[in-house]
Amino acid sequence: MSFESAEKLQEMFDIADGVDLVFDEIENKLSGRQDLHAFLLLEKILPGKTGDMISAAEHDQIFLGVDLDELVVVITQEQVNELEACGVWIWESEGLAMFA
Repeated sequence: MSFESAEKLQEMFDIADGVDLVFDEIENKLSGRQDLHAFLLLEKILPGKTGDMISAAEHDQIFLGVDLDELVVVITQEQVNELEACGVWIWESEGLAMFA
């Protein structure tokens, strides 16, 4: 993953943090569950990728198997806002994570 991709996504997540969107306010939910909505949204944004959505877990955190270089090219700010509302964040500029 490139530094530029991580930096741009971090900026998008920083903007989303200021939006204060909560999960209940998301229109057209893909699931009534926050984690499943996040997974399905990522699958919708980057369809057809192989492998597991959860790539690792440690200390109540799960790490998502999403390529940030590919994601940054296609994700919108509104989609980042939704992911943030689902509890997803960028972990150490290496990938996406959320609490289990």
